[in-house]
Order: sequence, then structure tokens, then C-alpha cells
Amino acid sequence: MMPPVQDSRVFSSNAMGPLSVSFEFFPPKTEAMAAQLWRAMERLRPLGPAFVSVTYGAGGSTRQRTHDTVMRIQDEGGLPCAAHLTCVGSSRDEITAIAKGYWDKGIRHLVALRGDAPDGEDKFKNHPDGFSNAAELVAGLRLVADFEISVAAYPEMHPNSPSSQADLDNLKRKIDAGANRAITQFFFDADTYLRFLERARAAGIWVPIVPGILPVSNFIQAARFAKACGAAMPAWMAHLFEGLEDDPEIRQMVAVTAAAEQCRRLQTAGVTDFHFYTLNRADLTYAICHILGLRPNGDRPGRIPA
Repeated sequence: MMPPVQDSRVFSSNAMGPLSVSFEFFPPKTEAMAAQLWRAMERLRPLGPAFVSVTYGAGGSTRQRTHDTVMRIQDEGGLPCAAHLTCVGSSRDEITAIAKGYWDKGIRHLVALRGDAPDGEDKFKNHPDGFSNAAELVAGLRLVADFEISVAAYPEMHPNSPSSQADLDNLKRKIDAGANRAITQFFFDADTYLRFLERARAAGIWVPIVPGILPVSNFIQAARFAKACGAAMPAWMAHLFEGLEDDPEIRQMVAVTAAAEQCRRLQTAGVTDFHFYTLNRADLTYAICHILGLRPNGDRPGRIPA
């Protein structure tokens, strides 16, 4: 096991400084799901997130719902909101027009992604007149306006990458194209992130690389997510949730404990920024943030003792 890196430059831009969190939501399909998202956003807003983001469905399938959700959070929620944009199913001109529309509406932060293949297709295919990868998308967005741009990073390698080195090289191309930060795919072993971070710094990638945290309350669902994105599901996690299929209250307690321990290990190693995949639910994420030291009403302490 590689020991945690001691050089504070390895961590985020505010290394060893105040704790910073961000939250990811997905666009709702129904009125009931919209109400659930809004309840989650209202619950998490007092924690003062640096931003919240809204995902984009495979093949651009949620484009309008993503746009509507971003604008509602920005306008009514009073939170800085980042919109996801992908290369899938759109020409360069179409993506440029979407980005300009966001800028005109006051959206200053985009999450630039290559995107997944549409449902029913095995491989990503770019639009004939579109961007072929996330690095090209970042470069194109840089020509539109002075956006803050986040991109994805994969501590355990993107499932379509031929090697971990090729995956790291791709991340560097995205940063060199003008991305301001990377947000990682979720992972469950803190050392996985720390090893990846050390490799990224050695490769000359010095932007913040924010760990993406997925609180697991539904183990079967999380295992399915992990398989799809190439993230390892540790045997110890399966053991933690064993026999709790019909006990949601205990599952919640175990979920908070597991994710909080993961975050505390990262925090002890010097990580100060965390991005939470909320799945449009607030309670687990709120509890983890509380354990990390965040309190409502702008009280944002630094690291708490290990």
C-alpha cells in the first residue's frame, strides 16, 4: 500500500484550508421526482456548497430537463450551478449555441464530458460535425466565453481506455485544453484516490482533482453503477451491507459510517474538497458533511482532528 503523499501541492488548490463541498443532482423525470430533488437541494443549501451540478443523460437525452433544472437552481435556489455538457448527438455549432445560452443566462460553470453512448449502443460515436472527445469540447468552450470548466477523472481508469497511462494522458489533454478542475468518478478505497493523485501530479497535472463520493445505501444499485463505470466494489463493503436488504434504517446507518470513514481518511491525508453524488437525496450527504465538520449558516471550519 502506497503511503499518503505529504507534499501539500498534491491536493486541491486550497490544500489544508477550509472544507469545500459540491453536490451533484440529476434532472427529474416526473413532478414527484422534481419535488424530491428540490427537497434535497433545500436541505443541502445551508451547508454553503461551492457549487451544485446537474447531469446530462446518455446521448443528450435529458438536454432540456438538464437546462430547466440548472436554471431553476440558479434562479430560485440561489446556488451557483454547473451544467453538464457532452459531445454526444450534437454538432459543434449546437453545443456552442447551448454554451452561449448558458452564459447569457448567468451560468458560469460547465462540466465538460465526452459522454456515454446512447441507450442501445455499445460504443461512443461523435456527431459528424461534433467534438470527438472532452479535450476538444473544453477547447471549444474556451472560445465561447470565460467559463469555469470541470472535467472527469478516473482513479480506476475509464472502462474504454486501453491503459491507465492512456487514461492519465487523456486527463492531461483536457487540462491542457483549459479545464480548471477535475472531479473523479466515485471510488470506495481512499488509497485508490491517493495513488491516482500522486500519479497525476507526477504527470504535471496541478489543477484541483476533487474526489467524487457516492454514499451507498442501496448496495445492489451501487454495485451496478460500479460495474458500469469500472469502479471496484471492495469485498468489505459487500460484507457491511450483507443481510440488510430489508432493513433500510440500519442500511442508512452503515452507509453514513462507511462513506464518512472514507472521507475522513482523505481529510486526514490533506484533502479539503469533496464532490458528492447525491442521487437527489440529501440525508446521507448531509450527515457525512456534518461528520466532516460542516455546519449550516456559513460555519465552514477547517480540518477537524483525526
